[in-house]
Amino acid sequence: MEAELTTEGVTAVEMLDVVDGRNQVVGQASRAEVHRRGLKHRAVHMVIEDPRGRLYLQRRAAHKDCDAGLWDTSAAGHVEAGEDYQTAALRELGEELGLTDVSLAPLCELPALAATGEEFVQVYRGCTNCEPRPDPREIAAGGWWSRAEIVAWMAREPASFTATFKLIFARFQAQGTEA
Repeated sequence: MEAELTTEGVTAVEMLDVVDGRNQVVGQASRAEVHRRGLKHRAVHMVIEDPRGRLYLQRRAAHKDCDAGLWDTSAAGHVEAGEDYQTAALRELGEELGLTDVSLAPLCELPALAATGEEFVQVYRGCTNCEPRPDPREIAAGGWWSRAEIVAWMAREPASFTATFKLIFARFQAQGTEA
């Protein structure tokens, strides 16, 4: 099913940049075509902390076509055609969590792999003392957890988390990063 965006009564197909193995744009295609054909494209993931160092995780809505019902980073989404990573990150934070005033810093990059859905992923980190307001069309649940709680949870229920979240969290642990 084609993903549609509605803005001021106009329905449009979500278009993404298609990239090569070096993350260089080689064309554009609809989100549905990109996923159907397994084309490389771009995405962002944001890890948001509160002042106590807890991470906000979201459980993806049950109707999502990828990773439905699984726990993931605070917010995530595709980089739309012609958009840069930073702009996409700020847009997704606003759309998914209602957070519009968060300073983001690049944290790490993931290469396009089968585990990331052939997405080149730019991961950002931010901190807020605001309570997220999850969009129920995108997010089934969300909450704040300490790193220790997440480690224990992942050990008990590894199948409850997206593959991308597992990669991102493992990178944080390996780098000794406090996220």
